Amino acid sequence: MAVKIRLARTGRKKMAYYRVVVADSQMPRDGRCIAYVGTYAPRENPAKVVIDEAVVLSWLGKGAQPTETVKSLLKKQGTWKKFQAGKSTTPA
Repeated sequence: MAVKIRLARTGRKKMAYYRVVVADSQMPRDGRCIAYVGTYAPRENPAKVVIDEAVVLSWLGKGAQPTETVKSLLKKQGTWKKFQAGKSTTPA
């Protein structure tokens, strides 16, 4: 089972709102997920991103792969840098 950290769309037509979820890569975009780890509201000015950093770091440590969009959101928050720093100090 390949686990991805990705966006699941909610909200009404033309008023997109996303949940950041951990899900099996085989599941549909808005289908069943393993865990909810945050939200992303791109229509707000500025865009609002709320991500539970501890949970995301835990899933990344377990091997979950973020999509490109989620990876960019993690980079903007600084979570991706913390993950990279923790990964480099961990012995192989």
